[in-house]
Amino acid sequence: QVQVVESGGGLVQPGGSLRLSCSASGVFFSIGTMGWYRQAPGKQRELVAVISAAGTTNYAESVKDRFTISRDSAKKTVYLQMNSLKPEDTAVYLCNAIIDRRTYWGQGTQVTVSS
Repeated sequence: QVQVVESGGGLVQPGGSLRLSCSASGVFFSIGTMGWYRQAPGKQRELVAVISAAGTTNYAESVKDRFTISRDSAKKTVYLQMNSLKPEDTAVYLCNAIIDRRTYWGQGTQVTVSS
């Protein structure tokens, strides 16, 4: 059974940093694009950052220059380094991965930015 599982969320003060991880497990042939989305209460899910299998990245304008997405193909893991966090970054962060051409979502990890 293929699944993706996030970790690394938590409570952080404004200006602080967090690093999220998402690992894929199960039996499969290949992982394509991996990415992070977020959903705040009362808002639609939005793209945060994605990274292709070749390493091409794309970011939401609101997180450019603050967040960095990376991946370790050997570990089947994608990371999101979040710096200079703001209260408006508070949301459930969800991992997305294209595995054997199917889309998989993680359960999400809560990130709360508050003093």
